[in-house]
Amino acid sequence: MTRVLKGYVRAMDMVNMIIGWILAILLGVMTILITWQVFARFVVGNSLTFSEEIARFLMIWITLLGAAYAMRQGTLIAVELLPDYLTGVAQKTVRILAHLISLVFYLILIIFGWEIAQSVSFQRAPATAISMFWPMISVCVGGTFLFLNTVVVMIEEAIGKEEK
Repeated sequence: MTRVLKGYVRAMDMVNMIIGWILAILLGVMTILITWQVFARFVVGNSLTFSEEIARFLMIWITLLGAAYAMRQGTLIAVELLPDYLTGVAQKTVRILAHLISLVFYLILIIFGWEIAQSVSFQRAPATAISMFWPMISVCVGGTFLFLNTVVVMIEEAIGKEEK
């Protein structure tokens, strides 16, 4: 059983490596767009009509994928006051319970993110005419990767990180 769990952890680590590269590319594109927007507005005197909108959509994707990536890296913001005061089994139990509550929230993100994306799919963004499905599906995708990465963290909590 632990062999299967360790395989899942390794597979998710590979997925997270890809997510990290995607995040870097999205951040690079967003930086280029915003830099060009500022240059065009203040130097040329005529800015692009679509760059602000695309940068906003990229920011949404970066935030949600970045949260999933941060969950796996252990850098997602958390209140760890109670677990830090506990030791042993009590600490492990509180951490697992917190992760289980998080999983419920991520399921809500996945389900309602999908419903919202479908309900706005007929709407078009004003500057780019992109279907609003694409920025909104990020909630569902981010929730899915948050869920999968939280399961990895729970597995490591249960079987131990050093045993991978």
